Amino acid sequence: MTTVADGTVHLEVRALGKSFGATRALHDVSIAVQAGSVHAFVGENGAGKSTLGKIIAGVFPQDQGDLVLRGATVSFGSPREALIRGIALVAQAVALVPRLTVAEHVFLGAEPRRAGFIDRRSVRDRFVQLATETGFDLDAGAMVGRLPIAQQQQVGILRALARDAELIILDEPTASLSATETEHLHDIVRGLRSRGHTVILVSHFLGEILDLSDTISVLRDGRVVRTGPAADETEASLVLGMLGRPASRTYPDKRPPSPDAPIAMSIDNLSAPGVHDVSFTVRAGEIVGLAGLVGAGRTELARAIYGATPTSTGGVHVAGTTLSGRPGASIRAGLAMIPESRKDDGLIMRRPIRENVSLTSLPHLQRLGFVRRAAERAQVRDALERVTGTPLLDAPAGSLSGGNQQKLLFARALLIEPGVLIADEPTRGIDVGAKRDIYEVLVGLAAGGMAVILISEEAEEILGLSHRVLVMRHGRLVAELTGPDMTEEAIVGAAFGTTSSSAA
Repeated sequence: MTTVADGTVHLEVRALGKSFGATRALHDVSIAVQAGSVHAFVGENGAGKSTLGKIIAGVFPQDQGDLVLRGATVSFGSPREALIRGIALVAQAVALVPRLTVAEHVFLGAEPRRAGFIDRRSVRDRFVQLATETGFDLDAGAMVGRLPIAQQQQVGILRALARDAELIILDEPTASLSATETEHLHDIVRGLRSRGHTVILVSHFLGEILDLSDTISVLRDGRVVRTGPAADETEASLVLGMLGRPASRTYPDKRPPSPDAPIAMSIDNLSAPGVHDVSFTVRAGEIVGLAGLVGAGRTELARAIYGATPTSTGGVHVAGTTLSGRPGASIRAGLAMIPESRKDDGLIMRRPIRENVSLTSLPHLQRLGFVRRAAERAQVRDALERVTGTPLLDAPAGSLSGGNQQKLLFARALLIEPGVLIADEPTRGIDVGAKRDIYEVLVGLAAGGMAVILISEEAEEILGLSHRVLVMRHGRLVAELTGPDMTEEAIVGAAFGTTSSSAA
């Protein structure tokens, strides 16, 4: 790791405080960010790191304290005001105008003009020059809405650079990227630093933080625990700072299902877009891990089982009921699903926590067409307590940390009292402490007799939680692993097709 920072302070945060209603998000936070460096903010979900980044970028106003930019005290009323002063935020979910081309989006609002009209030739020429300088391989004429998330993030970075942003905040930039895409983004971050830009990196991937950062600030419960050189930290020391204690054993003990446990769900010769002739069963109390490479068809299979996408052949049977291929019918039969993306398919971020949790249970909470609010509040509160979630009911779901947002989806699932739960990437984008909470929930549900299908891109997570592992490749089940055959090498070998295992 090469540091080009010259010791000049680019941004100083002084005694910053922020509250959302009764919740105190930041307490007296003070941090100095050196120019030309990569400065990381780490902490559990809810520690305040993303809130701090958004205040710096003008998304939220602070309640108290000061921002000092290159020696001058500043105050931003909007992200546009921050951008004028050279600060840009590139979030995990990039805000895009889907129907614009890449070049149009990069210069949106700052287009070169001639005689009052947008000079499209200049837009394209300036885009090519900017992309060449940064090494981004982007098609200027491609529609941004059709790009993969990795390239959408590159568009967001180019948009910041086109406005001469000197300080770029990357908030969980690799949470939804593949390994190859992640490495490319790491190269981009290093390139930004080498060209003199200051980068604030918010991430829950500790290895990424240690690899890229010059300086790390550890936050816990809205306060700065410490700030120091990345070279002085390890993953273990960061976890200790984040949690205030050493991390306990990552995965809880899992209880094997009873040998005579009934079959809770059976899949017979199921085919759907991206899924080909899949058959398997799951018993009550069993966690079955579904592994494979990105694009192997795991999420497509989960959505087909749940009825979110149409099937062409085969059937799904839950507790003796043949499902009709619609989510409503699945819910009534006792099948619940935690979707892969809580933002796109799971939560309505601006609506209250109470409404998000009760959403799929409204038929049972209604009387004469009206929701019984007292019953709704009581049942939602009970479900949240079962997953150690927030006791708040009326705050918007979007105000919660990623880990607590994920717990809302578990609470929603539990309200329908399912016999089978599909959990698609249930720990994506959450920190080590929140992950442990989710692991406890999953193992506890299985111990109580629920059948669980767990999808995860992390082989270690699959092995740590599952009683049995099914591996997919090209939309098909290619291996079933049990007992001593459940190893990371076996999963990778089956996923790449380099080894043969017993087919599921």
